[in-house]
Amino acid sequence: MANKDDFTPEEWTKVLESIVAAGLAVSAVDRSGWWGTLKEAAASTPALAEAKRDPNSSELITAAVAAFEKSSDGSILAMRERFARADPTECVQRSLESLREVSVLLDAKAPDEAVAFKAWLREISQKVAEAAVEGSFLGFGGVRVSDAEKATLRDISKALGMTS
Repeated sequence: MANKDDFTPEEWTKVLESIVAAGLAVSAVDRSGWWGTLKEAAASTPALAEAKRDPNSSELITAAVAAFEKSSDGSILAMRERFARADPTECVQRSLESLREVSVLLDAKAPDEAVAFKAWLREISQKVAEAAVEGSFLGFGGVRVSDAEKATLRDISKALGMTS
């Protein structure tokens, strides 16, 4: 089973960055207003907590969650540098590129756990997309997942080499 020791420090940073990229791609694609943005930003936290508690989580997911919670290895700084001063469109593109990179990396370094890790990243994206109602006015109307978010979810699946 794969864990942090199977990756170089740069590769491990990419693994951790993918956790942020999975949610950021979706939240950056559509403006959700202040409250919606806050809900989307917080949506990935339960996915991390669930993965930590789930006895069926892969060793790689468990290691990534533990490292992400500590984030004392410079990975957060590296992520800030990658996404600093990026407009929303650039955030989406950089996030998708990050997910493509980690997909290739996982296939090469952790082939036995790649599918599960990619599915987990896609699940994070879905939770972020569903966190806020898009296009509502004072809580009326709107949709749970906008067309732009649906398209981005498809792009995320494609970036991760998933069929759906």
